[in-house]
Parts: sequence; structure tokens; C-alpha cells
Amino acid sequence: MENQTNKKGTLVAIITMMFLFAMIAFVTNMAAPFGTIWKQHYEWAGMMGNMMNFLAYLFMGIPAGLMISKYGYKKTALVALALGLVGIGIQFCSSAMDGNAIITYIVYLLGAFVCGFCVCILNTVVNPMLNLLGGGGNRGNQLIQTGGSLNSLAATLTPMFAGSLIGEITKDTSLNAVRPLLLIALIIFAVSFVIVWFTQLTEPETEKTDVLGGVKEALHYRQLKLGIIAIFFYVGIEVGIPGQLLFYLSEPVANGGVLGSAATAGLIAGVYWMLMLVGRFVSAFISGKVSSRMQLTVTSAVALLLLLVAIFMPETSKMSLSIPNLAESTFDHVEVPTKVLFIILCGICTSVMWGVIFNLATEGLGKYTATASGLFMTMVVGGGVMPFIQNLMATKIGDIQSYWLIVGMLAYMLFYALIGSHPSKKA
Repeated sequence: MENQTNKKGTLVAIITMMFLFAMIAFVTNMAAPFGTIWKQHYEWAGMMGNMMNFLAYLFMGIPAGLMISKYGYKKTALVALALGLVGIGIQFCSSAMDGNAIITYIVYLLGAFVCGFCVCILNTVVNPMLNLLGGGGNRGNQLIQTGGSLNSLAATLTPMFAGSLIGEITKDTSLNAVRPLLLIALIIFAVSFVIVWFTQLTEPETEKTDVLGGVKEALHYRQLKLGIIAIFFYVGIEVGIPGQLLFYLSEPVANGGVLGSAATAGLIAGVYWMLMLVGRFVSAFISGKVSSRMQLTVTSAVALLLLLVAIFMPETSKMSLSIPNLAESTFDHVEVPTKVLFIILCGICTSVMWGVIFNLATEGLGKYTATASGLFMTMVVGGGVMPFIQNLMATKIGDIQSYWLIVGMLAYMLFYALIGSHPSKKA
């Protein structure tokens, strides 16, 4: 009977963690569509909301890991959801302000920053708990990839919904257009808080370790040191690929853009996240047999090839697409450069990278897993820094040429898969 109770508690914990995994994507993926609005008012502002989301990781990564050690996974998750409710509330307030005023943008960025604390803490909770609930190794990675599938589903729907609300991009477009999405987010966070509050979680046991000693000892593991660099680049890759694609496609045609529609661009970019869903779903089934190292090697190499093809393919090569018009329940026929297809296909490759890097970086760390997770989360700031740099590059050398930054980061991922991820601890 006790064994059955433990199994039930473990199952409830797994389901709860996977739901929180979806929440992470929902919050994070609002930033890029919102950025298409702000970019029309301030050219530098396109990726600033995303930057503020991820900047919070730099400040909260290690404290989040320490919160788990002191208060446990459930209480830490509740703190995260409360912060998410506050952050979305601030953004909702900004949507009611003057859409063209700089103070409106500052308030919005403050909300995005608070939301960043939320998703950082949730990430710190979800990944190690799923890994530990699965017993580590391939089974732990399998649970992370399954949760990642729900994460990708939320990531797919968010830019599509946001884009449909924004519609055609003009100088008069303001954040007021996406108020319904922010209201939905407020409701979801409130409901999530209540669900987690009343859920009885059977938490994995964690050993109490000295804070500074734990960080110092964890950094003796080479696979973790190189792994946190890999995650810095990876999140930059995952966010930068569809983020810059969204700007590339939504730029007004009058300014030399491709489509000039945030709705259409959001649907196309959403396919990238949908392919991440497919990739993670497949990985969830094969991870019991195919090692994390092999998955990272293959996906890094294929993504490199796809982006090189996209960069060198001529702009004149076009393909026709039938895009559903959600507002009018019809289909719009549009032409986009064929290279867009190769960029979108990278979603299959990036889909598995988060889980396998985390799995490889924390393999063999034992009682230092929670501390390592905090260090790991700190470097997720790369998801704000690298896309921001890429966006600045795009203003100078063009949207497509800015993907050379992604190519360089993918080269490091391949190095980590082949060499850097092998477990090694220095004395």
C-alpha cells in the first residue's frame, strides 16, 4: 500500500512539473511578438522585452537553486507563480497607458523583468525535479523531453495568438492590442497558483550543503563548467532563430520588409515551435535508447547545415504558402523566401538540446544537482543577451546575415557534444 501511495505521489509530482514547464514557454514567448510593436516606435527596442525576461536569470539563477535546498520544490514553485502574477499584472497595466510614450515602455520592461524572475525559478524547479523523479540518466532525460513537449506546445500557440491580435504592423499599433492575451495570462497564473497550493507533492530528498562550498565544489566538474557555457549559447540559439525570423517577416513592406504582418509572421514562426514540439515528442520516446550525447551531436551538426544553406540561398528563391487567417477564418496566400523553410526546420534540432545539455552537465553531480541547477539557470541570461546582439547585428548587416552569430554558437554546441560533455572532475 505504501509503495502504491509513493507511486501516486510521484505521478502527481511529474504531472505538476510538466504543467509548469508549459507555463515557462507561455511567459517567455510573449516577448518577441510584443517586440514587433515596440520596434516600430524605437528601432533598438525589438528584443529589449526578451532581454529583460532573461536578464533576471543572471540575478536569480543561484538564489533559485538555494531556495530549493532550503524550502523545497513546492514552496519555491509557489513563489515563482506569485512573481509571474505580479509581472503579468504590471504588463497589463502598461497596456492601458499611452502606447507611444517612453514611460509606457519602461513599465512594460519592468513587468517583463519580474516575469523573468518567475520563469527562472520555475526552470530551476522543473528540470532537476523531473531529472530526479526519473532517476537521472536516460530516464531522467526522457521525462525532461516529455515536459519539453508541453513547453513547445505553449511556445507554438503563444506567438500565433499574439500575432493574430496584433495584425498589421503600423506606427499606431500599441500594446493595447494584446490586452486579451495578458488577461488570459493573469487568469492562468492565478489558477496555477491555486493548483500547486493544493497539490500534495512527493519531493525528492535533497542533501543540505554549504552554500559557497556547494557552488565551488560543483564547479570542479568540467562537464558542468562547459555545460553552463553551452546553455548560455543554446538559449540564445533557441530564442534568436525564431525571434529574428519574426522581425524579418513582419517588417512593413513599405520599409523593404517581406510580409509586413505580425499575424502571418507569428503563424510562420509558430511552426518553428511546433517542430520543437515534434522533436521533443520523438526524443521522449527514443531517449531511453539513444544517448544524450548522440542526440546533441546529430542535432548540432544538422542545424549548422540548415542555417548555412539558408544564409547562402538567394533571396529571389521563393515559395508559396497558404496561411490561415484566424480573424476572418480564411486562408491567405503569401510568398516568402525559401530560406525561411530551412530556418524553421532548425526547430527540430533545437528541440532536444535543453534537456540533453542539462542531463549531460549534471550527470554524476549527486548532492550538488540543485546547486548546479542554479548555476545552470544563471547562464540562461544568454537567451536575452545573444538575441539582443543578433538584433543589433541585423540593423547593420541584415536579418539573414545576423544568423552567422547562431552558426558560431552551434559550432560550440557540437564541440560540447563531442568533447566537452565527457564527465571529468578536477581535484
